[in-house]
Amino acid sequence: MSESHLAYLSLGSNIQPEINLIRGIQLLQAHGKIGKISNAWESQSVGAQGPNYLNACVSFITSLTCEELKETIILPIELQLGRKRTENKFSPRTMDIDIILFDGASCDDKSWEKAFVVIPLAEIYPSYQNPVKQESIQETAARLRREIWMETRPEVLSQFGSSIYRS
Repeated sequence: MSESHLAYLSLGSNIQPEINLIRGIQLLQAHGKIGKISNAWESQSVGAQGPNYLNACVSFITSLTCEELKETIILPIELQLGRKRTENKFSPRTMDIDIILFDGASCDDKSWEKAFVVIPLAEIYPSYQNPVKQESIQETAARLRREIWMETRPEVLSQFGSSIYRS
């Protein structure tokens, strides 16, 4: 039997986000076990003009390594949902999936100042300690909520039922 790994993934979309966020989670479910799902959170586009984003975080159990998860599941799902990579990394997109944590290890220290990552993650992993600020993720999320406009959109992912975080 292969070893199981726990990943926390951040999903975001600002092209038909109500549809693509749901489809992204459904496609992930076909490749592993989704544990918890945060609410969908709306935020303004960062780095470029564009429609608002919807973001969410999910916990995901897989037998794949971090690199295999990215190459064999995440990139194909982004492509299937119409992701077009351009020189402008801030351009609008149908789907962006990032691995935030893999087996408890941070995959990108820049993530810990991004409200669209931290706030949804704090819902589903409230005991996590921010490795950069040495504070709880709850404290980081509360600080970012005071600094940046984000609005919860609980109706977007309501079809996933009891997996969804409820405040």
